[in-house]
Amino acid sequence: MRMGSCLSWHEGGETNSLPAPSPALRPPGSGLKKARMGERRIHGSLTESAGLQDQLRRIPGRMFLNGASNISSLFTRQGRKGPNQDAMIVWENFDSGTGAVFCGVFDGHGPNGHMVARRVRDSLPLKVRANWEVSLEGDESRQNSICRSGSIISEATKSRLFKEESGSLTELEENLPEVYTKLKESFLKAFKFMDNELKLHSNIDCFCSGTTAATLVKQGQHLVIGNIGDSRVVLGTRNQNESLVAVQLTVDLKPDLPKEAERIRRCRGRVFAHQCEPTVARVWLPNRGIPGLAMARAFGDFCLKDFGLISVPEISYHQISKKDEFIVLASDGVWDVLSNQEVVDAIASAPAQPSAARFLVELAVRSWRLQYPTSKVDDCAAVILFLNTDNHHGQESSIETSNGAGNSQELPTLCTLDQTSYNVI
Repeated sequence: MRMGSCLSWHEGGETNSLPAPSPALRPPGSGLKKARMGERRIHGSLTESAGLQDQLRRIPGRMFLNGASNISSLFTRQGRKGPNQDAMIVWENFDSGTGAVFCGVFDGHGPNGHMVARRVRDSLPLKVRANWEVSLEGDESRQNSICRSGSIISEATKSRLFKEESGSLTELEENLPEVYTKLKESFLKAFKFMDNELKLHSNIDCFCSGTTAATLVKQGQHLVIGNIGDSRVVLGTRNQNESLVAVQLTVDLKPDLPKEAERIRRCRGRVFAHQCEPTVARVWLPNRGIPGLAMARAFGDFCLKDFGLISVPEISYHQISKKDEFIVLASDGVWDVLSNQEVVDAIASAPAQPSAARFLVELAVRSWRLQYPTSKVDDCAAVILFLNTDNHHGQESSIETSNGAGNSQELPTLCTLDQTSYNVI
């Protein structure tokens, strides 16, 4: 078993990385006839995808390649396990009015994980924004725009999903700002739409492939986070001694968390660690030693969706203070080899703010080689959002190609920004 694999299978006493899904796993009606039907729909699906890509390219302030802007730095590097299955995004002016920012990191897994991660990167922010606009304007006639934003969900599915309740607020949540309430509802609906879109997608097989999603929207001093899987969001902030410390804002949603394990077992899924990897709990089908998913929530992975795996995000809130300096979102390729504090310290010591994400990822790659010299380096992706950047000057947006060329601009002194965070779902 290779270090860092999200999927595995074990049968006959052997353990391997997940192969292409067996036809025996698939539900009735998913054989040759369905495959041929899917082939006939590929042209339409590709046309739709091309239209979505054209729409996305026209959006100002949207970055998904290695690069930087006045307030952000992002970088990804392919590992040694195949295609880069990590994807990332920073979308400035997200709401076209208040200067909101959307950030996300998506870590794919399985045979088609790279395609799932990129599709979620492209479609999920559109759905979050459309739902947010609907909740702010209260115009039910605009709800169809939510599913038109890169979606192929049927009208019947749309109607059913819109009728579903997003859950009542807890006593703690009732004391949070209205922006939290609106964005919580938007995240919950958008994640549901996204997973249903993947299930119906004619050109991406998500039966045994999926992705994590660590996402956030920052509006003013409000930060709302939606998270599934084991990618992570960490805050770099100053403590009472003015030392830079790390504060984890999300929970790694692993199968051995009591709440997650209880849900999975209640749905007849199994949770256990294989003997060759005793510290890594995984999700398995009731009567088969597959797929061995190392997370309790994910987009896709429909072989497990009837057995306790869900795509409902955990929503959390943080009020940004003057002591807060930056937020980092990263895939587990970074967190598997670096602690939260090591990540924060690395960002603070980067030679320049625009190249901070690259500096962090390259440190993670070196750490992989030192800590696990016989294992293949995992894909790594990091998005850094710098806070209270009003006094930063002379940093032009720098969008780079996938070779990740660095930017040597000097790292400005960050304003030392009492952090208040709530984990509410």
